[in-house]
Amino acid sequence: MEPHSPDKDARPAPEGEAFGRLKRRAEFQRVARGRRKASDAFTLQSARREGGDEAPAGARFGITVTRKVGNAVVRNRIRRRLREALRAARPLETGADRDYVLVARREALARSFAALVEDLRGAFRAIEMSERDGRRPAAQTTPKGRNRRP
Repeated sequence: MEPHSPDKDARPAPEGEAFGRLKRRAEFQRVARGRRKASDAFTLQSARREGGDEAPAGARFGITVTRKVGNAVVRNRIRRRLREALRAARPLETGADRDYVLVARREALARSFAALVEDLRGAFRAIEMSERDGRRPAAQTTPKGRNRRP
C-alpha cells in the first residue's frame, strides 16, 4: 500500500525541493528592510541573504499575518491560502540567494484564488525586475516635503 502524502498533488519547486522557511524574528526583520512590492491582498518583501557557504541554498519564505487582520481563525485561514497560492504559482521568479516575506492583508481572504496566484506572480516578477535594473522600490524612496535633502 502506498503511503499517504498530503502534498501528493502539489507541484515541486523548480529545483525539485520544497521552499525553505524563515523561522527567526531577526530574519523577518532583515527582510523588512529590503525591497517591497504592495498589492491589495499582501505586501511582498525581499532581501538578499548574506552569509557564506553555511547559508542554505534556494529561496526561503515567511508569511506574516498581524492581529489587526482578524482573530486566530481568520489569520490561520489567510496563512493557509497564501501558502497554497505560493505552491500554485510555481515556478516563481525567485533568486536563489534571497529571502521573501508575505505580509498579509484582510483582502487576501476575500480575493479569488486565481487572482491571488496572479498577484503573487506579478509581485515576484516586479521584485526581480527591480533587482536586475538596480532600481529602488517605491516604498523606500525619499518622502516629498520639507525634510528632503537637496
